[in-house]
Amino acid sequence: MNKAARTLIFQSRSLAKARSSFLSGWTLSIVFIALVIAAPILLVLASLFLPNSEIWQHLSSTVLPRYIQNSGWLVLGVGSLSLLIGVSSAWLVSMCSFPGKRFFEWALFLPMAIPAYILAYTYTDFLQFSGPVQSFLRTMLHLPRGYWFPEIRSLGGAILLLSLALYPYIYLLARAAFLEQSSTMLEASQCLRCNPWTSFFRVSLPLIRPAIAAGVALVLMETLSDFGTVDYFGIQTFTTGIYRTWFGLGERLAAVQLSAWLLVFVLVLLALERVSRNQINQSSKERFRKLLIYPLRSWRAALALITCSLPIVLGFLLPAYLLLHMALRNSRRSFNPEFWAFARNSLTMASITAVLAIGIALLLAYGERIRPNWLNKLATRIASMGYAVPGSVIAVSILISFGRLDNQIDGFSERVFGVSTGLLLSGTMVGLIFAYLVRFLTAAFNTLEAGLKSITNSMDEAARSLGKHSLGRLITIHIPLLRTSLLSAAIFVFVDTMKELPATLIVRPFNLDTLAIRVYRLASDERLVEASGGALAIVVVGLLPVILLSLAISRSRARKL
Repeated sequence: MNKAARTLIFQSRSLAKARSSFLSGWTLSIVFIALVIAAPILLVLASLFLPNSEIWQHLSSTVLPRYIQNSGWLVLGVGSLSLLIGVSSAWLVSMCSFPGKRFFEWALFLPMAIPAYILAYTYTDFLQFSGPVQSFLRTMLHLPRGYWFPEIRSLGGAILLLSLALYPYIYLLARAAFLEQSSTMLEASQCLRCNPWTSFFRVSLPLIRPAIAAGVALVLMETLSDFGTVDYFGIQTFTTGIYRTWFGLGERLAAVQLSAWLLVFVLVLLALERVSRNQINQSSKERFRKLLIYPLRSWRAALALITCSLPIVLGFLLPAYLLLHMALRNSRRSFNPEFWAFARNSLTMASITAVLAIGIALLLAYGERIRPNWLNKLATRIASMGYAVPGSVIAVSILISFGRLDNQIDGFSERVFGVSTGLLLSGTMVGLIFAYLVRFLTAAFNTLEAGLKSITNSMDEAARSLGKHSLGRLITIHIPLLRTSLLSAAIFVFVDTMKELPATLIVRPFNLDTLAIRVYRLASDERLVEASGGALAIVVVGLLPVILLSLAISRSRARKL
């Protein structure tokens, strides 16, 4: 057999293998799951091509410019302040030596445990006119009752609190980038007589620019998604506009079109984040020797301590203490029977969502591993883009799509069986769980995908040689090896579900309230003492991913040593 014939046979086998890969059950399952998960997002985008209603024209001439202006100021302010906090603290704990550095390495993640809307409720009670701060200042300084004091319930207050809650995204990526930069370039800058500050601005900062861009994009997506903070502070943004247009005006089409424009902005940020991550992966990560560490003494060490301590104190320690103090001082009101009922609802919803998300994410990640074609990769990326979509956008789309399905199911049931099914999907927890899956499937998928990459392909080949089919390999080999990743993914989804407010507020059935809803309602009624118990419970649950990150940092340090 000549060389041309062998090449032709090889090409035909490769083509047949590719076709069988595209027609396999795994590929069909992945594509089907991706289409189902992405359906609400695609439905919202499709509304851009619908004719504008009269109410939309009214919105565009009245409140829409205000939505755009306030959202723009929020994005600019939160992005800038989070960038300043995240990059400065990451550089100090990565490149400098000062007292308490080991503590700050993981403690700077603590503000992730407290959602921004809980910070808003806590600081409003702490800084209001009758609160302890203003009362103490009036008493000690003998100030008149009408003296001026900065209003926390303002655009500036929202920027500050959102920055305290979101800067860890930038800190995490920037710190990893600082640790992975080449030490030879830093040494070269020293040879050119660059001091630490000059080396930071002219060498380190340009090298980690992709990581900073990715972190900022994540912060801006979360800022645009926020509802609880801006609603409580009375700031009109896209998310509050969507809620008021739907429930206040009863205009579904206008609410969907508002959601579509917000989604367009978010998808632009998502594209920026993807490009930045690709640049991180393609950039040089050679670190031939241990990084140069700059020792800080006297006032420089004190300045580093203040820089790293302020975000932790303001973003976690102080609000956590205030919540604990209010909850324990009024324990009967904070932990009444309603609290335990809502806590049970939250735990049930979060547990069901975590189990379903793990199962679906495992199928997607494992299917992409054993059938690594472009269609599977595209489908998994589409299915995992829900984390970037605001919860209010997902909620509005699900209510519309599930409402139509309910009408069709109800009509079919009445014609065939003579029984009305009512709101079978949109009126039960099915719709709410689906909203959670669309929103938080990404957290489970990314965790399991990283875990599968740590398992060598030789183990798959060995199991295949022993007659194990793909599903058998998943059950007998991969799942036991993925125990840590499965637990981590479950915790991430569980915590995110417990904290989610806008999707829960819009999609929830009438007879199902969660801790997030309880806290939102009580805080809206200025009953902050009663809201403290639910808020504290959410904070305690939110500490779980922080603990995981701390353990990961400890293991990483142990491997380096």
